[in-house]
Amino acid sequence: MRTSLRKMGNSTGMIVPRSILGAIGATTGAAMDLRVEDGKLIVTPAERVARDGWAEAAAGLAATGEELEWLGLGIADDAKLTW
Repeated sequence: MRTSLRKMGNSTGMIVPRSILGAIGATTGAAMDLRVEDGKLIVTPAERVARDGWAEAAAGLAATGEELEWLGLGIADDAKLTW
């Protein structure tokens, strides 16, 4: 399969057909790692990092109001702590 590089704002991009994305297990919006080997561009799905998805999870929690349940809870012996 062949594609072309295209101007996208101040950058250059490439349209990747859905069949190619599916073959590597990627979807639209997925983070990708790029590297050059022997003059070839190698594109692979980025590995997940420890905090991937935390922002979305926090936003979902905030939307339910569940975070309010924690506001009244303290740590035993809070008064002894110095900050």
